[in-house]
Amino acid sequence: MSAKRLFSVLLMAMLLAGCGGPRAVLGLGATTDQAASAAVVPVYVATTRARSDNLSLPYSAQRSQTLNFAKFDIGIPRNHVAGDVEKTGRTPDPARHFVAQSYQQIASRKQFVAQLDAALAQRPPQEREIFIFVHGYNNNFADSVFRAAQIAHDYNVRAVTLHYAWPSGGALPLYVYDRDSTVVGRGGLAETIEIAAQTKANRVILVGHSMGAYVVMEALRELAQTGRRQALKRLGGVVLAAPDIDIDAFQSQVRDIGELPMPFAIVVSRRDRALSISRRIAGGHPRVGSGSDIALLQQKHITVLDASEVDGGSHNIFASSPTLIAFAGQSGLLRRLIEGDDASAGETLLADGGSAIEGAAALVIYLPSRILGGVALAGRL
Repeated sequence: MSAKRLFSVLLMAMLLAGCGGPRAVLGLGATTDQAASAAVVPVYVATTRARSDNLSLPYSAQRSQTLNFAKFDIGIPRNHVAGDVEKTGRTPDPARHFVAQSYQQIASRKQFVAQLDAALAQRPPQEREIFIFVHGYNNNFADSVFRAAQIAHDYNVRAVTLHYAWPSGGALPLYVYDRDSTVVGRGGLAETIEIAAQTKANRVILVGHSMGAYVVMEALRELAQTGRRQALKRLGGVVLAAPDIDIDAFQSQVRDIGELPMPFAIVVSRRDRALSISRRIAGGHPRVGSGSDIALLQQKHITVLDASEVDGGSHNIFASSPTLIAFAGQSGLLRRLIEGDDASAGETLLADGGSAIEGAAALVIYLPSRILGGVALAGRL
């Protein structure tokens, strides 16, 4: 595919999948009324982006061979709508936009672990968990750290939020650069998982979106292949949302990892237009996030959440769907499925049509074969 053709395809992906809009800036150093934010989410960051002197984006698209550490306090605006990231490419207004209220560089891995432990100690015992979020393709640093804060806020994540930022180019024509950066970034995520495992957290949850799901699988593979399975054992759950991974590559990764961390869940959508474009770029090879082979995923002991009919089934459905956000907050069943308290197939099926949340009946959950005794059943919620 020529460069011109590739750009045209990616431009189409932006228009169809809603990847456009202003490129976010953090707003550090701006003279704004910090009290105008409705809430503040502390976000700890481990990144293989190179440091920058530009406070609007203190970590660039350039690649770093070593991890950098930081902490940000992200303000959530008063006009925030669940699922949205209200951003601007100009000076943010904290009443209307996500904004970084503070930024602290952390010098070393040892100091980073100490700060994570201090944050965990401030929480009740049942909330001493770490939530690691890994962003997808076409994100600058502000885009991704704001998304981490939005998910933590909207899903009411009762854990310390740790964002792993790999060096995405943050531009539509840089798909190949981003794909190469996932390979560069996998070692940094493997180290980040080890850092989380080294803390006093009771549990570590790992979530990867889109191309970030490839980074997740490669990091798990690296930990398994280099004899660092102790870090894998500390993972209390993995979620891949709209994974932009070739299905054959995924099977190879699973084989190399061996025993997957449990529970393991994947959010798919047959209406994900961005993954349809990715499939075209890849010569027609299906992507895991398109839900083309759910039975295969069940056989790998993976829970599959099919969101094709939920709020349009878009590429960002996991983070942006008001229905999923409301359902996760009110449904103990969905939380147990993702977190590993295996509900019976009967309980899942009995939930059909019983939700008070409009749109939730469109979500389909496929339980792993290990739960269903090898019978492929789907429960509508």
